[in-house]
Amino acid sequence: MPLFVGLGCRRGCPVETLGNLLVQTLKAHNLPLTAVAGLASIDLKHDEPGLQQLAQQLNVPLLFFSAAHLAPFEQRLSHRSAVAYQHSGCYGVAESAALALAEQLAGPAHLRITRTLCADASLALATVAAFGR
Repeated sequence: MPLFVGLGCRRGCPVETLGNLLVQTLKAHNLPLTAVAGLASIDLKHDEPGLQQLAQQLNVPLLFFSAAHLAPFEQRLSHRSAVAYQHSGCYGVAESAALALAEQLAGPAHLRITRTLCADASLALATVAAFGR
């Protein structure tokens, strides 16, 4: 079952923080790291070294989506953040990016794990409908 990871982060968030959040989230849900099929975030984060380094470490694609591309996913979010919207034009970067990535690469998707937060980052996991919940 491929997992598609959406990530949001503060500027300069280190790869260790992102990697730890991913590993802890996967462990908490008994999901293998090898199931990660790709990472995604909002295009405002295209130059974040931590995101690029994590994708390189996992050897998976890293895609970025505009706020306009993420907007249609708003109704499917578990939480809508006004703060995130002020900073990015998107009500939920991690969940929207996970859904956008899954649907671009694999087909109709749903959130497998809603947003998980740490001090400097947020993460959500989506999977395609064909693999069930």
